[in-house]
Amino acid sequence: MGTNGTTFTSPLASLKYGPVSLPPQIEFVVDAIANTSIWAVLVTVLAVLVAYDQVSYIVNKGSIAGPAWKMPFIGPFLQSMNPKFEEYHAKWLSGPLSCVSVFHKFVVIASTRDVARKVFNSPAYVKPCVVDVAHKLLGADNWVFLDGKAHVEFRKGLNHLFTRKALELYLPRQEEVYKKYFRQFLEITKDAGGKPVPFMPQFRELMCAVSCRTFVGHYMTDEAIKKIADDYYLITAALELVNFPIIVPYTRAWYGKKAADMVLAEFTRCAAKSRACMLAGGEVSSIMDAWVEQMVQSARWREAEAEGRSTDGMQKPNPLLRDFTDYEIAQTVFTFLFASQDATSSAATWLFQIMAQRPDVLDRVREENLKVRNGDIHAALNLDQLESLTYTRAVVRELLRYRPPVLMTPYLAKKPFPITPEYTAPKGSMVIATTYMALRDPDVYENPDEFDPERYYTGDAEVKGAKNFLVFGTGAHYCLGQHYAQYNLALFVGKASLLLDWKHHPTPLSEEIKVFATIFPMDDCPLTFEERKW
Repeated sequence: MGTNGTTFTSPLASLKYGPVSLPPQIEFVVDAIANTSIWAVLVTVLAVLVAYDQVSYIVNKGSIAGPAWKMPFIGPFLQSMNPKFEEYHAKWLSGPLSCVSVFHKFVVIASTRDVARKVFNSPAYVKPCVVDVAHKLLGADNWVFLDGKAHVEFRKGLNHLFTRKALELYLPRQEEVYKKYFRQFLEITKDAGGKPVPFMPQFRELMCAVSCRTFVGHYMTDEAIKKIADDYYLITAALELVNFPIIVPYTRAWYGKKAADMVLAEFTRCAAKSRACMLAGGEVSSIMDAWVEQMVQSARWREAEAEGRSTDGMQKPNPLLRDFTDYEIAQTVFTFLFASQDATSSAATWLFQIMAQRPDVLDRVREENLKVRNGDIHAALNLDQLESLTYTRAVVRELLRYRPPVLMTPYLAKKPFPITPEYTAPKGSMVIATTYMALRDPDVYENPDEFDPERYYTGDAEVKGAKNFLVFGTGAHYCLGQHYAQYNLALFVGKASLLLDWKHHPTPLSEEIKVFATIFPMDDCPLTFEERKW
């Protein structure tokens, strides 16, 4: 076969010198691209991304208060690693609505009472999101992240765990823990040679023990409770308002996740023990028992109906519950600990500091608690007696107003959210309802920066401040355990007033506020304890 000597020139082989002619403008672009280095391309892409980040922030910000520009990509992330109360307070004072942007998250902060209540009461627009890392710690399928009807139905199954009847069942466990830790308080002071010791860590451990004994009874050992109390610090440290988008090894979020997994495993073991006890007809002595017992009763009722047996003599559970797995039970109980641990630890720390600073208030608490016990300092209380401690409960109520353990509650905007007629929060933004400003409103609370239990004892703060007391939230996601928390604190300080004397040793940092998920005295509350002599 002969060889064909004809040759062809591809127009793609050389755009510049080929037979295809290009307009000068396109030829210039082709040359520029061909001669551009990879670094120049990367710089250009980075510049475009920075510009997009800034424009997105400015558009989302609109007319509300906030920085004029955003530090590229990270925003005030480094500042959020060490949050300061003064900076939060300045943000709240800057306007009813303000904003920041950290990484991919645009955050809208609602500071005033009415705007905060709008956030709490808008389930059609927002859903609870706690903080970003909470989904990783608690599990993305946890009930606290449910929305709409699913949340309402799940919550119905938990309501009976916090009725008056249920709350009274938990009191003996709480008294048991208080007595144990009061002895420890005395030993700590003795071991320190009578010198003051920062007691915030002890209050955290005590409140963790109270919670665990209330939630799971004696299915958990003292050693396990101590381990949870110690490691829960890691969970709290991980709960920064805005975290790095992924969990990086050896970061706070990483250590927090490991601690959360340990707590869930322990609660799962407790759930299995509770199920066995309730199936065997054991007595209810904890929140977990009460919930599992209703599951057992629900299963028996359904079984009787399915088999056509008479249900006479049986009490139909309301609502009928499905059979939750041990892990699901553990997840739910973990949320109770998650909700209570930091908040009650904060309240207990401030309560003991303020009671030592205000002996006039402590004396009235002591007198009221001695009277209701008919002079027997060791007598246990039932719920009716606890409710009769009107002054002690006013002290707790005022403490929660004066030093609110919950400063902010984050939500996620499910769709564009018209918070005010002038501003709409964009879909996907974090919208934070703030409680602090409502609780310090001078139009509602006279001398709001003073601790004054009389405003709840003889005053009109309960009525006048009904819309301002947002410590436990409001609306569809209000705190289920709000009565439990207040009774717990009243029982705690009342019992302590009879068995202990304590002294606060102030430092220049005693009234400074440290933000650690909740708020604590900056010096961690140095105290000394003595056994009270009657």
